[in-house]
Amino acid sequence: MAREPVARAGERRRYGQYCGLAASLDVIGERWTLLIVRELLIGPQRYNELLHNLPGIGTNLLAERLRWLTRQGVIRQHARSNGKGHRYELTAFGEGLREPILGLARWGLNASHPFNAEDEVRPQWGVLAVEALIRKDQIPAVDESYEFLVDDQVFHIAVKDRQITVSQHGAEHAALRVSTDAKTFVDIGSGRVSPFEAVVTRRLSLEGDQEALTRCSRLLGLLPGDGLVGA
Repeated sequence: MAREPVARAGERRRYGQYCGLAASLDVIGERWTLLIVRELLIGPQRYNELLHNLPGIGTNLLAERLRWLTRQGVIRQHARSNGKGHRYELTAFGEGLREPILGLARWGLNASHPFNAEDEVRPQWGVLAVEALIRKDQIPAVDESYEFLVDDQVFHIAVKDRQITVSQHGAEHAALRVSTDAKTFVDIGSGRVSPFEAVVTRRLSLEGDQEALTRCSRLLGLLPGDGLVGA
């Protein structure tokens, strides 16, 4: 029976398998690593911002993970325009993790285990949640924007020529505006609460016409009866 490869002192343990998945996990399989990448998919961040947005991670562990990801070419340091310090950002190689992470987030929203009431929730995670929920087979033929205000975080989906972009700012002319809190947003995305239930209980407010709401709900897989999330 083959024995698990043993790492030398100062080295990371490797799977030692000639396999793409094993090679990926050699780089990003350590605890907290993918959550660091998640934060940088939202946008470049300073060390202290990462520390704040990753409650529970230790300062030394964060520093070690950042050094590792930098050495592996996943992230790099980017000098700030004002010359005061730097931010961490994904390289093009690291940006290649967007679709796999969105897929994992989508899978996690549908996982059978419940979220705990004491679990941390941050409004900025809604940006990636929206990207994860988007169904590319349900992109509307109408060019329009849908704006979301989750706690104090505003972002929007823009549909143009059957292409989707998600931007971290408000939409000038939104066909639909949605306001809610971060927990409700996750509850809706995971199918635990329907958009209708959230509106009735005043956990979510909508501004826009019914047709835009239907198109947006279908795009995010939130309409029951269509074989989508929460159906």
